Amino acid sequence: MKHRAPRQAKARGPAPRSQVRAAVAALALLVPVGMQAGTPVRAAVDPCPSPGAARSTVVLVHGAWADASSWSGEVRALQRAGHTVRAVANPLRGLTGDAQTVRDFLDTLSGPVVLVGHSYGGAVITNAADGDPDVKALVYVDAAAPDVGETTGQLSGSGSALGADPATLFDRAAYAGAPAKAADLYLKQEVFARSFASDLPRETADRLWASQRAASTAAFSTPSKAAAWKTIPSWYFIASGDRIIVPNSQRAMARRANSKITEFAGGSHLALISHPGAVTRVIENAICSVR
Repeated sequence: MKHRAPRQAKARGPAPRSQVRAAVAALALLVPVGMQAGTPVRAAVDPCPSPGAARSTVVLVHGAWADASSWSGEVRALQRAGHTVRAVANPLRGLTGDAQTVRDFLDTLSGPVVLVGHSYGGAVITNAADGDPDVKALVYVDAAAPDVGETTGQLSGSGSALGADPATLFDRAAYAGAPAKAADLYLKQEVFARSFASDLPRETADRLWASQRAASTAAFSTPSKAAAWKTIPSWYFIASGDRIIVPNSQRAMARRANSKITEFAGGSHLALISHPGAVTRVIENAICSVR
């Protein structure tokens, strides 16, 4: 990605203290794991490949109880930066079939790919990228990164809101062509607002709850057939306020994958909606690694 030199700004007086404090607070939210208190936080991403390098396509895969529009903030930011980006529909029917759907889409692309998954979408990219030489980087955003044989449902972690009685969490519905004993799950309104979208305004959370896409129980119970993070470099964005896939579980998966970890202070499981700038910065770091 080519960076243009900034235009010379006209001299101005010092910014009001309130603006300075707000800017410092915003930067302080994004602190990579291992930094000590007081370590300066760099707002800029790492240098990108030389102008002659092949440009990557960023493919974004959403998770359960969401759709491709959950990436709207990241799509806007990446497009403004000149990147080619696609947010694809995740069927939410079962891990093996969902991963094949994403893999089939990847096969329509040419050139290097940075593959990004949120929540259950992390399990999908873990399988979809396996054996695909064009996928050069994986980015997990408050996501599951299963090993072979693990299910997404096993990875929420101790203390997850999803550990409660299923009757208090979900509304169930049958769907056409469902495997035996499978059903669609919809998050109940209070669970969605208080645990899934806990850092969003209640009005926004209620709107997202009303328009959520159901996820089949098979999506959470199908064992992973691959673990692409074993051979593909990965990045991991962890919101400390995530109540769905708890931070400790994400840290364990990220360390196992030898991912480059960024911890975000606060947020929720929907940090991709509430803090798209912070998520985009991690995606750009992955883009800039592609040679």
